[in-house]
Amino acid sequence: MGPECAALVCAGAVAVAWVAGGGRGREVRRARELLGTRGGVPWAVRTWRLVRGRWRERWEWWVPAVGAVFAVLGASVVPLVIGVAGMPLAARARQGREERRVRERRADAVISLCAVLAGEVRAGRQPGEALIAAVREEREARTGGGGSGAGGGAVVAAARFGGDVPGALREAAREPGAEGLSGLAACWRVAVDRGAGLAAGLERLADALRAERDQRADLRAQLAGSRSTAVMLAGLPVLGLLLGSVLGARPLRVLLHTGAGFGCLLVGGVLEGAGLWWALRIVRGAEER
Repeated sequence: MGPECAALVCAGAVAVAWVAGGGRGREVRRARELLGTRGGVPWAVRTWRLVRGRWRERWEWWVPAVGAVFAVLGASVVPLVIGVAGMPLAARARQGREERRVRERRADAVISLCAVLAGEVRAGRQPGEALIAAVREEREARTGGGGSGAGGGAVVAAARFGGDVPGALREAAREPGAEGLSGLAACWRVAVDRGAGLAAGLERLADALRAERDQRADLRAQLAGSRSTAVMLAGLPVLGLLLGSVLGARPLRVLLHTGAGFGCLLVGGVLEGAGLWWALRIVRGAEER
């Protein structure tokens, strides 16, 4: 019996013991200890998940890592220096994406607050009590989802103690993504001063904010192709360098160890960065408009 057959027999025996013992036998527990498992998940898998999560949160560290790889392949420190210099730009891009997610979650919270507040008012509650209950409910929902809520302690305090609720709402509307609270402040002032229907105004406001959000999402989906194309075209030179290295042309040696090659690398890098910045700027301008 060869080693392959022996390995198959051992694997089959372990599988039979697992099924027969329901995963609770002494042999299975011993196997878990030997494999370094805890709760059915090996320690190596847990470590990999932790590292992967950290790298996803701080993915700008991939930039110097890639630079280090090219530094080893090209036997030069220049790619590593470029990677370290590009790390702040990657960190800024990551922070911009995180800020956009926070704005989107806060805009969703404003829509949810308007809808819940309209329901509370229609249920017969007074506007102040309805606002307190709506803010509390929306905050609990957002706490469970890890998002950023709308409003704040100032709004709740103003509603509870008879303060300037529209002023507190307008102050909270200054946060990115919470601009819809200014519409809520206008509805509140009109309803309190003139006796207009607060629930109807809130429902119309929620519908308008929801339509605006859907329009932004549709526009972003349409522009996703342009953004992806720009990024893909920016990565083609790197792919060309890798293909040249595989074919034995040694382009990294020419770019990093000759004067003409280093000049081409410098000029090409500047033009590449300028083109990518310009293309993404056009896309961002379209999104903002």
